[in-house]
Amino acid sequence: MLRKFIENPVLSTVISVIIVILGILGLLSLPITQYPEIAPPTVQVVANYQGADSETVMKSVIVPLEEEINGVEKMAYMSSKASNDGSV
Repeated sequence: MLRKFIENPVLSTVISVIIVILGILGLLSLPITQYPEIAPPTVQVVANYQGADSETVMKSVIVPLEEEINGVEKMAYMSSKASNDGSV
């Protein structure tokens, strides 16, 4: 069987071209779906420290939380906000 392809390279070339054309037709006719846009997960932490100003809340609540959360792998960014009514 291999002897037929070795002695007749035109037959091998025609079969190769047919396989390539069928592959291109299959590629064009099959539906191709793309992955949807997925937003990264978001974690929001809310805390209240009654009677504390923003400086106290920053030192006693935000800094310890940020130190613990900072080690999470694949974290893109982190932001914190404290107000003078004790909310974080």
